[in-house]
Amino acid sequence: MGGMGSGQHCRSGAKSTTDDYRSIDVRPWKRDGLLDPNQSFNWQWSRNGEVVASIQVKTEQNHLILTYRHRYSCEDWKSKSYPVYFDWTDCHLGGQRPWFLCPARGCSRRVAVLYLETIFACRNCYQLAYDSQRETWDERAARKADRIRKKLDWEPGILNSNGWKPKGMHWKTFERLNAKHSALADISLAGIVQRFNLKL
Repeated sequence: MGGMGSGQHCRSGAKSTTDDYRSIDVRPWKRDGLLDPNQSFNWQWSRNGEVVASIQVKTEQNHLILTYRHRYSCEDWKSKSYPVYFDWTDCHLGGQRPWFLCPARGCSRRVAVLYLETIFACRNCYQLAYDSQRETWDERAARKADRIRKKLDWEPGILNSNGWKPKGMHWKTFERLNAKHSALADISLAGIVQRFNLKL
């Protein structure tokens, strides 16, 4: 396999949201014991069930080494290998929580997630926004309504009909969520009407 960026089209300009970037998250790695020193593993990204990119990770006592081949936009493939150091903070209920220290020059910000452009670095270094920060007011309402639909085990999408109360859910809880969903759906629909100049 080619490495990071294989199978991607050449493109110009940086992307603007975190969802557009491949990322590594220290939290599941800690949970799965992958931060323990003196081990090596491959980390892969898949699309439609097929592996599209991978990196090699080697762990040391207070850092890990990332190794991969990468190309940005239409540049030639380049080999990358560099350390990413850890920091740890105490948890309120005991134990410690790990953080990556951003390896970008002059940063060292403590973060849970690193994103890949030319190297893995923090969201701040790449000036990335979360998708939710790019939402309009009505898109935000639709997303919140869909979150409620998921809790109620309803089909996603506010244009779909509402379902019934899930088995085992208290009526008071159901009525509260149903009312909140209706209010959010009304807000989202009002935005759609406004954006497309629709007449009801």
